[in-house]
Amino acid sequence: QVQLVESGGGLVQPGGSLRLSCAASGISFRTSFLGWYRQAPGNQRELVAGVQSGGLTNYADSVKGRFTISRDNAKNTGYLQMNSLKPEDTAAYYCNVRTYDGTRYWGQGTQVTVSS
Repeated sequence: QVQLVESGGGLVQPGGSLRLSCAASGISFRTSFLGWYRQAPGNQRELVAGVQSGGLTNYADSVKGRFTISRDNAKNTGYLQMNSLKPEDTAAYYCNVRTYDGTRYWGQGTQVTVSS
């Protein structure tokens, strides 16, 4: 059974930082693509950052220089370090894993709220 469990969301003031975690089980994590998506009310879900199995990363323009995606294959865990947070970063954040055969799995989401 595949499980992706996110943690680390919460309420933070503008300019603050949070680190999201995504613990995976039931899949070959090290050979999978890991992505973090977010969805704000009324908006479509968007890719924030992704990291290939080989380590190549990509970021949405809106978060470049502020967010860092990483993965620890030994722990089957992915991370999203978010710095210099802005109110417009407020959204539900979702971990997504795409396995080698193209199957995609989603976590349950974790809420990030940036507000003073």
